[in-house]
Amino acid sequence: MPQELTTSREAEILEQCQQVIGYQFRQPDMLRAALTHTSGADTRLASNERLEFLGDAVLGLVTCEQLFQRFPDYQEGDLTKIKSVVVSRRTCARISRILNLGDFLFLGKGMHLHSVVPASLLADVFESLVAAIYLDGGLEPARNFILKYLSPEIEQVAEGAHGGNFKSLLQQVSQREFNATPQYHLLDEKGPDHSKCFKIAAVIGRQSYASAWGRNKKEAEQKAAMNALAQINGEAIPFETD
Repeated sequence: MPQELTTSREAEILEQCQQVIGYQFRQPDMLRAALTHTSGADTRLASNERLEFLGDAVLGLVTCEQLFQRFPDYQEGDLTKIKSVVVSRRTCARISRILNLGDFLFLGKGMHLHSVVPASLLADVFESLVAAIYLDGGLEPARNFILKYLSPEIEQVAEGAHGGNFKSLLQQVSQREFNATPQYHLLDEKGPDHSKCFKIAAVIGRQSYASAWGRNKKEAEQKAAMNALAQINGEAIPFETD
C-alpha cells in the first residue's frame, strides 16, 4: 500500500506536482506512490515499481492507438519502428526533466547525495505517473497527459516517416538525444561497375552503428539508419552486416 502522508511538507510537494502536471488527484496517496523510489519506501511494494510496470503498458497503448490512427496505410512493421522512435526511455526521461519531476521525488537519504537525478530514475517516474493518473481518473485523463507531451514527437516522426525516410528519423533522434548529426561512412563495395553493392554504417559522434549493404548508396544509407535506430532503442537490427 502507498505510504500515508505524514508531514505538511509532503502534502506541499504533492500539491506542487499536481499544479505542474495539470491534474488533480482524487487519491493523493496514489501520486505519493508514483513519486516514491524504492530507496525512499518502507517496502518494495510501497515504491513506484508496480506503477512503472502498468504505466509502461498504458503509455504503449495510447501511443499505438495514435500511430494506428495517424498512419492508416502503414504496415505493422513500420508502425513498430515509428513507435520505437516516439517512445523510448530517453523520451520519458526528457519529459520528466521538462516537468522537473526530479524535484518531487521521495528518495532515500543516500540518493539525496546525488546532485543530478539519473535518467533511468526519471524515465521510471514518468511511467509511474502515467499509471497513477490512469488508476485515479481512468484512460481519458491519462491519454490527455501522455499526448500533451508525445503529440509533438509523433508529428516530427510523421514528417520523416512518409516514404520510409529513416535517415530523416535518425537525424531527428540524433539531434534530440545526442545533439549531433549522423554521418554515413562507406566501408566496402563489391561487384562490377554496372551492378555494385555498397556497405555503409551510420556514425553519431564517436559511436558507429551496425552497417548494412544496399544495391546503391541511397538504399544502404536507409538500411544503415534503420539499424542505428534499432540499436539506439535496444532492439535487434533488421539488416545483418554481412
